[in-house]
Amino acid sequence: MTATIETDLKEVLGDFKQEFSKLNQHLDIIQKDLTDLKVSQADIRGDIRTLDEKVNGLGKRLENQEFVNRSILVAIVAAILAGAVKFFGLLPNP
Repeated sequence: MTATIETDLKEVLGDFKQEFSKLNQHLDIIQKDLTDLKVSQADIRGDIRTLDEKVNGLGKRLENQEFVNRSILVAIVAAILAGAVKFFGLLPNP
């Protein structure tokens, strides 16, 4: 059993050319998207640098706030201890 297929070679080549042109169009679109993506990455890197500077500024403010909070806590503990000493009369009255 042998089967013979009769097709015109021009039709087959025409179909190949059509498919190749579609592939080229898709590749052009993909290449354009990649070019746009590279530009976007540069913009993102600039934004990241800006955010790093803001985070550093916030870190300094947070360090100052922690110092103030620690000082207030020490003052409150000292006041409570002084009040307890006075209440229980551990120190003589002048």
